[in-house]
Amino acid sequence: MSPTTRNTDNSHTPQQAFPIGDYALISDCHAAALVSRRGSIDWCCMPRFDSEPCFGRLLDWQRAGYCSIAPAGGSFDCARHYLKDTMVLCTRFDTETASVQVLDFMVLTDDNTTHPHRQLVRIVEGLEGEVELDVEVQPRFGFGDIKPWLRQYDPYVFIAVGGENGLAICGDMELGFHDKYSLGARINVRKGERRHLFLQFSPPESLDEGPQWKPDAPQLDQCLDLTVDWWRRWSSRINSDDKGFHPGIRRSAITLKALNYAPTGAIIAAPTTSLPEGLEGTRTWDYRFSWVRDAAFSATALVELGCEDEAYRFRRFIERSSAGSAEQFRTLYGVDGGRRHQEIELPHLEGYRGATPVRIGNHASVQIQLDVFGETLELSWQWHRRGHAPSSDYWEFLVDLVDRVCAHWRDPDHGIWEMRGEPENYVHSKVMCWSALNRGLALAEELDREVPVERWRQARDQVRAAVEEYGYDRQRGIFVQSFENSYLDAALLRIPSVGFIDYRDERMLRTTAAIQSGLALDGLLKRYDSPDGLPGAEGAFLACSFWLAECLTHQQRYDEARATFDRAAGTANDLGLFAEQYDPQRQLLWSNFPQGLTHLSYITAALALRQAGAIAGELVN
Repeated sequence: MSPTTRNTDNSHTPQQAFPIGDYALISDCHAAALVSRRGSIDWCCMPRFDSEPCFGRLLDWQRAGYCSIAPAGGSFDCARHYLKDTMVLCTRFDTETASVQVLDFMVLTDDNTTHPHRQLVRIVEGLEGEVELDVEVQPRFGFGDIKPWLRQYDPYVFIAVGGENGLAICGDMELGFHDKYSLGARINVRKGERRHLFLQFSPPESLDEGPQWKPDAPQLDQCLDLTVDWWRRWSSRINSDDKGFHPGIRRSAITLKALNYAPTGAIIAAPTTSLPEGLEGTRTWDYRFSWVRDAAFSATALVELGCEDEAYRFRRFIERSSAGSAEQFRTLYGVDGGRRHQEIELPHLEGYRGATPVRIGNHASVQIQLDVFGETLELSWQWHRRGHAPSSDYWEFLVDLVDRVCAHWRDPDHGIWEMRGEPENYVHSKVMCWSALNRGLALAEELDREVPVERWRQARDQVRAAVEEYGYDRQRGIFVQSFENSYLDAALLRIPSVGFIDYRDERMLRTTAAIQSGLALDGLLKRYDSPDGLPGAEGAFLACSFWLAECLTHQQRYDEARATFDRAAGTANDLGLFAEQYDPQRQLLWSNFPQGLTHLSYITAALALRQAGAIAGELVN
């Protein structure tokens, strides 16, 4: 997996977005944008991850807007990489006679007054010869429904406003009106020259007299230096080693940080909505929220790498968002802690490559998913193991969570995969209820806190008995998806991680083998083999493949673990970014991108393999 690759295929079908793997992420830990290999920003939500996009061509090629900088004529080679240990993207374009690079980043500094975390900068730098470039800026608001009112203040300053959105556009490129609703220019850049484009989200009322800040070229160059410095200072906290078989571990950690909403501590699942799980479309969901489960996984992975502040701030975010009450605990929250996220469809958008419906909001916000209680207690347990005792108010919250598990563990739920049919008694959910009770008891004992020990122990034992009685297929000798069926489910690979069963228990060995063969998809894994009531088919779910690699490692099946890990790691794009799913036949990444769950699963599998290599000497770097 090389951080920089060349691309000479510049073909593109009109009205069809680029492959998902062609995109790069830039972020300021508040908002995010996706930049294509050809230099177009086709997705950008500001000022927050979950805001309406000002550039949304990813979901409708004709009407949803973009910002593009690329050599004129469309004939060029390109290569790209992130500047070391940053989220600053460098894309190099080579024509027959010249070379130029574009540096894309969202400004991150310690000064939130001048740089209020809603600024995007594009710097063009001539490397060889002279390059003619086409610059296009076509902002759209309201998910493509609002063509903005564009006004010009001087040759280098424009504003675009519409509804509750405003965008300041300036720099040292002499943009002009392509039409009433879009800007463009053709510029020449020689070796050693730099040209700048600055985009800042602002409330429309603040732009009545033009942008409040119109940076010049030296100021924008300084923004680059400050942003690089910010990312490298953060990355220096990562106590990982990139040598050997896990070269992407730092990149995955930086990507997880880029999905962290700094004001509250929330960690989003992905910065996009409605990217489909396969060619058939229809399986299109909005992932721009903070799932308790995924974010807890993310925080745990970051803690393992020494990034404890993110884990602490996420814990506080969950407590605040649920108002410190287990009764008000939700599966997911908005980045601001909001909990009303009704799922609606936007029929005016054509969808990514025609995949519809385009959705905002997520129905999972009103689902019951019992495993989130266990994930939260597991995160608190890991935090405690690192020497951080919970505060009195947080301890009361944890006790409330465990008490709620005691009362509701028998209830069916929608499970880790958020099934949209009738709730069932999913085995993974029951095991995580057991984990919540088990971790609650362990925390109470080690912290010397008074809790209803006998009631918690009794409930914990009842959960185990129920799982072993109804969630285990004695004929095959394996655990199954739910009490109501005997399907395979890759989520079962997670049950040893919380101590419910040893990785090398015969039942777990058989379950792992059944999943490894029964859910196999060209060396990767599907999530399950049960019907889910949705049209179309999924690809391989990459997090599950990394879970298998981790499970095989703990079972001391090192050759299989390494092969599984390498196969899954090989699906990342040239920048080391993973989507949620992958189509092995077409070799395409699918679903929302980049996906936090995949990156953190990559990290935990890599760390397990590294530890196994150090202990057993089986793996050689």
